[in-house]
Amino acid sequence: MSYLGLDNAKTEKTVEQLNVLLADYHLYYQKLRNFHWNVIGKNFFDLHEKFEELYDDAKLKVDELAERILTLRHQPTSNLSEYLKLSNIKESESQLTDYDMIKILLEDHRILLNQMRQVIEVAEAGGDEGTIDLIGAYIRELEKTSWMLDAWKMKTSDNHKQI
Repeated sequence: MSYLGLDNAKTEKTVEQLNVLLADYHLYYQKLRNFHWNVIGKNFFDLHEKFEELYDDAKLKVDELAERILTLRHQPTSNLSEYLKLSNIKESESQLTDYDMIKILLEDHRILLNQMRQVIEVAEAGGDEGTIDLIGAYIRELEKTSWMLDAWKMKTSDNHKQI
């Protein structure tokens, strides 16, 4: 890894965690597509558009994660069967209420955030500032999205109880 000045053994540990995050993002992306296609009800228009916005963002992150792994001179996992084995996120059924879709996505966000923190912890041990910077930005964005989705599912009367 001479051209980046990183320790190979430490970088391998970072890449292992990045590949798990890559798998998580692939399953998350597909779940968003599922929800985009199958949302119904009075919130259809808003959620159909929101799910598309979220899966477009997830698609970009999948590519950025794979390219970060390649930058570290390793091979990104790229098989669906491997994603299913590696991922902390599980597939979801299609016939759910809009409220249940949001609850599931918030749980997936918790899982993604935990994995991102794991990546940062390992990257810090390896002195990998590039990975830390990339994933730190992802955390900030996903926390904001989670806040917005959580606000969507709240009842107006819940607002004052939460603060």
